[in-house]
Amino acid sequence: MVAEVDGEFTAFVNERGAALLRVAYALAGNQHAAEDLLQNALAKAYARWPRIRGDAEPYVKRILYHDQVSGWRRRARRPEVPLAELPERAVTGEDDSDLRLLLRDALRALPPRQRAVLTLRYLEDLSVEQTAALLGCRTGTVASQSAKALAKLRQLVPGLDERTSRAEVTR
Repeated sequence: MVAEVDGEFTAFVNERGAALLRVAYALAGNQHAAEDLLQNALAKAYARWPRIRGDAEPYVKRILYHDQVSGWRRRARRPEVPLAELPERAVTGEDDSDLRLLLRDALRALPPRQRAVLTLRYLEDLSVEQTAALLGCRTGTVASQSAKALAKLRQLVPGLDERTSRAEVTR
């Protein structure tokens, strides 16, 4: 029985691990934190593996989102103090990689709750209602956090609307 559970869990991790790591990276903002977040989520899922019915991926994603939110709640009580400021990155051209790097840095600058909302809404393509259910908040909170996060992204990446609309036209 234990070997069967181990085999199923290992197969799940091998099959869906990369996709789950991408979600964790979008939530955490860096590779190391994403790996830790995913490892904790998988450990929690493994403990309950025999009781998980159907597709386990939504269950693991829910753990990821809840752990990330719990983490920012803990950090809100003990905020980090930055020791140095990074220089602003200049936009040198219309290259997609420049835009991606700017967006990545801008996403990292967002508060964790706003980053979680954007990840669920735009990376995971969930509705406002689904996002609210996963994060355990109201739909109005999801809408306001989305609006604030998008406004902050537009502020941090000037010309974002122009660049993305031009990129969509050329595709």
